[in-house]
Amino acid sequence: MDTQLADISHVIQLAVAPVFLLTAIATLINALNTRLGRIVDRRRVVQERLPTQAPDVAATAGEEIGMLIRRSRLVYHAIFCAVLSALLVCLVVAGAFLGALLGVDLARTVATLFIAAMLAMIAGLSLFLREVYLAVRTGTHNQP
Repeated sequence: MDTQLADISHVIQLAVAPVFLLTAIATLINALNTRLGRIVDRRRVVQERLPTQAPDVAATAGEEIGMLIRRSRLVYHAIFCAVLSALLVCLVVAGAFLGALLGVDLARTVATLFIAAMLAMIAGLSLFLREVYLAVRTGTHNQP
């Protein structure tokens, strides 16, 4: 019984880092969600103004809408990757506890899940970086 308690205590110590990682991922998801909301709001404003504009201005507005759609897709995929990463981190923690409780060696499974979580996070951050680059390059990030 004392050995099992020691194992659980050790797992709790090991689970602290992934839990902090979950906090960081949640913060990233919040930032991505805010950006997505701003992109959607901007697209609505541009679409509402579109019917009343001259053809040359409408063409420019159409290009902006296309860029906003592209940016929203990037943010959506970044959110997907971040959520996937968070789910995989949760599985890492659950796997560590299950391994300790059941006395099963899940080290390879836990390591694989953690690697997958990091790959998903890398993908999400890369997509986020690409969206920020497009926003800065096209100047559509701060327009009313």
